[in-house]
Amino acid sequence: MSDAMLRVSNVVKTFDRVKAVDGVSFEVRRGTITGLLGRNGAGKTTTIRMITGILLPDSGAIESPLAESGRRFRDHIGYLPEERGLYKQMQVLDHLLFLGELKQCRGAKALAAAERWLRRFELWEKREAKIEELSKGNQQKVQLAAALLHDPELIILDEPQSGLDPVNMILVRDLLRGLKEDGKTILLSTHMMVEAEKLADEIVVIHEGRTVLSGSVDEVRASSGRKTLQLEFDGDGAFLGTLPHVAAAALTNRTAELTLAAGGNTQDVLHAAAAKLHIRRFEIATPSLEDIFVEKVGGQTLGLAVPEAN
Repeated sequence: MSDAMLRVSNVVKTFDRVKAVDGVSFEVRRGTITGLLGRNGAGKTTTIRMITGILLPDSGAIESPLAESGRRFRDHIGYLPEERGLYKQMQVLDHLLFLGELKQCRGAKALAAAERWLRRFELWEKREAKIEELSKGNQQKVQLAAALLHDPELIILDEPQSGLDPVNMILVRDLLRGLKEDGKTILLSTHMMVEAEKLADEIVVIHEGRTVLSGSVDEVRASSGRKTLQLEFDGDGAFLGTLPHVAAAALTNRTAELTLAAGGNTQDVLHAAAAKLHIRRFEIATPSLEDIFVEKVGGQTLGLAVPEAN
């Protein structure tokens, strides 16, 4: 499998007459963060449940060198489901030790790991609190700690930042970067395109149960073929939208974001603008992941989509 920690090959899953996953294929390379993206209902969660063994594919293959090590494949995985699966009446520390036991992490090792993660998530002082007494954000952090307690090599996270405030979102973002630096492999399913752009080395976009886009973030952005020219200027920029190589222009006060037509030359546009305006700043940018996503699959942006049914 070369440097692939996980390979999903043409997997299919049907519920009654609905084909939730229809031939999805992708690889997750060792020591990387791969973003699994798609509109709600695209098949992301069903795909993850097949990877973790909760569901079996109707056809196709899911392979990992971890499955050949002699230990149960599940024991190598740290899995954070989208929906919380915590026992509300259990105390935080007891719950982590219980979940660690399921992953063969016991005794002093489990206790030390639980304390380390609770302190990292600023929850050590709440170790004797019941799960139901915690905020939704803190419950999410407990579940994330449970996914990491047994030091897994492959970490699969389904919407890990759900329910977190901005401060804790940064905490989790920094945590994931640190895990990657430690050599961990992460598959991150998220509807937060900005977070995916900040974290992921590679992305896989699923639409209506099929893989429609994959590759490194830089490759995907470059492959769109679209560029924008962002300008700050002095003068009247109303003419910018009429320039030959400009497909669209968004003007606000003395700034402009110009979307170039296919084959448009940024230098020609810049020279034409500079002939009539005093240019204070310019930047050539490729489109964001969200722009590419909307262009590729159409419809609503991820953040506005309806709740996922699968």
